[in-house]
Amino acid sequence: MRVGDTVNAAALVNGRPLDGVRILAVEQMQALPYATQLLARLGATVVKVEHPKGGDLGRGSLPAMRDPEGRNVGATFLRNNLNKRSITIDLKHPRGRELVLRLATRFDVFAENFKGGALRRMGLGYDDVAAVAPAIVYLSVSGFGNAGMPGEAPSPYRDWPAYAAVAEAMSGMYAWKRPPDQPPVASPLGALGDIGTGLFGVIGILAALRHRERTGQGQYVDVAMFDSMVAMADVMTNFWSMGERPDPGEGPKMILDSFRAANGWFIVQVGREHEFARLAELIGQPGWVIDPRFATRAGWREHLEPVIRPALEQWAAGRTTVEVCHALSGAGIAAGPVFDAAQVIDDPHVANRHMQVELARTDGVADPVLIPGNPVKLSKTAEGPETRVPWLGEHTDEVLARELALDADALADLRADGVIG
Repeated sequence: MRVGDTVNAAALVNGRPLDGVRILAVEQMQALPYATQLLARLGATVVKVEHPKGGDLGRGSLPAMRDPEGRNVGATFLRNNLNKRSITIDLKHPRGRELVLRLATRFDVFAENFKGGALRRMGLGYDDVAAVAPAIVYLSVSGFGNAGMPGEAPSPYRDWPAYAAVAEAMSGMYAWKRPPDQPPVASPLGALGDIGTGLFGVIGILAALRHRERTGQGQYVDVAMFDSMVAMADVMTNFWSMGERPDPGEGPKMILDSFRAANGWFIVQVGREHEFARLAELIGQPGWVIDPRFATRAGWREHLEPVIRPALEQWAAGRTTVEVCHALSGAGIAAGPVFDAAQVIDDPHVANRHMQVELARTDGVADPVLIPGNPVKLSKTAEGPETRVPWLGEHTDEVLARELALDADALADLRADGVIG
């Protein structure tokens, strides 16, 4: 699927669920930009506010491509900003703050993901925006929250900068299956802390908008990355509270591990006795079912390396990972191949579900940039058309003229004063 394509074009007559919802996003990097991109895919209008000099920090990430003016546009920006408009305003300039407050009165949602308290110190916190736009839904996404809820004490980490890996590490998930005497693997891929937090932000916005429909009242939505990762690493604290406290690297008392096949690796999850019996039968080890070594789930783990792994990998040795997983799935055992990037891109499921969007490059490179598609499939809503990411400040004059009725002279004066880019 390419930028500009539409899937199920007939569904365009139904519109999109969030048509008419307008979001002013003071955002950067990934957590909030992913959230607002998803909302835009569902029909919301998103205007992105960036600093005139350099814009969203994600534009400076690597790898990167060049925009038509020769500026770097980094991968983090490219995969999180389809379907948005970009305006550039210096928020620290008094006239810039005034512009943003005026703009806020024209939008349903004001969203920001600066470090906790940063926008409040700039005079653009919830109280400042709600004073001019009482019905606004104001979302803050930060590492450790903004202490904006009634009776909430500030986090002891409130002044820490936080990327995804920081919140992931603090949630306990890096310790869950860490091998003994081995350092934790930081950021196995990098997106969980950002996208997971972004999804909670989307839920918060939709809930607050629904509340406003019923009551007419706006409200403050505060989403912390650390909170989000504690929620997603739920088994850590839940199991601990119930006495399940595995040694380092042990993990839960089940088979949840990777195994080798002829052309790579696959994972298997066996957590119930009937699944273990099916696995034993499939790989030619029916005697395991009555073997006292495997009478308990703890026994499965104890004898995983010396007994179960060799038998399972011997059975899988003449099969590809996909063939292995077809056989396991046919027996009612959950399994999946461990794909690399090329295999994900070439996978028929990914293609059939339109889960890769091609963005044509503007710097002479033939291969397009690939951006994950929208995982939310709606039967009466078309997918696409997607619009490309905005170039820095591309829509500044258009948006300010339309929303605030600023004429060419007013825009020129703001630009001369360094307020807009």
